[in-house]
Amino acid sequence: MKPTKKDITLLSLDHPGANDLTYRKRRKFIADKADAFLENPTLFPRIRYNKKERETWHTVLKNLAPLHAHHASSTYLDAKEKLKLTKQEIPQLYELSERLQKLNNFQVEPIGGLVDVRWFLGSLGRRIMISTQYLRHHSRPDYTPEPDMIHEVVGHIPMFVNQDFAHFSERLGKAALKASKQQLRHIETLYWFTVEFGLIKERGVVKAFGAGLLSSFGEMPHAFSKHVTRKPFSVEEIIKTPYVYTEMQKTLFVIPSFSVLQKETEKFLRREGL
Repeated sequence: MKPTKKDITLLSLDHPGANDLTYRKRRKFIADKADAFLENPTLFPRIRYNKKERETWHTVLKNLAPLHAHHASSTYLDAKEKLKLTKQEIPQLYELSERLQKLNNFQVEPIGGLVDVRWFLGSLGRRIMISTQYLRHHSRPDYTPEPDMIHEVVGHIPMFVNQDFAHFSERLGKAALKASKQQLRHIETLYWFTVEFGLIKERGVVKAFGAGLLSSFGEMPHAFSKHVTRKPFSVEEIIKTPYVYTEMQKTLFVIPSFSVLQKETEKFLRREGL
């Protein structure tokens, strides 16, 4: 079964690259390579990134470095080092996939753009993180209205080095494949407040582990500001908490550990018959 995917060439008018024909063509070129992979998984795309893309990558990682040092969880920092992520070079997904598979039997596969939630989460159930390969528009390195390679490679992929986090993601993915529409909404919300915007307490200090925080030098300082309410982790409260994905987050949840996240999620899914 193939995923339901958005047309990569259609950008809303508020998208930084909406009026940049060169950028839109470049995105489509990269997305087409991912689509070819879906047809033939032996054709893992290798992208030769251009100067603007390399500059965007460098700018974002340079700005993230001091924020990571101060706010990122130790689990994330250790994993990023093991995966050899640096600001100097945009990694190839096949290289990251090989490293991640050796470290924790998780893989990375390319995708052309946004896909439906059930298919995306279902991939995690197969211990596969799907990732775009295009980068955000160079005019706004601080912002992307949809997941790009920086969000997924810098934010998401390192966390799969951790066994508890990887198992938690796999469990959510398997549950998503069987879930009703309402159950899927609950799983998606739980995913949002953990995998995307999760916080963790380490030695009494709150740190970030969510990809939406770790990949954004706008979101991360905001998450630790007085403008955000940080609540103790509770699955029941999370699934009742609304969120707007186009705005800075107003409420975040703090887990005590990844093992607790895994155990509490397992209790919830069993109660749901998943």
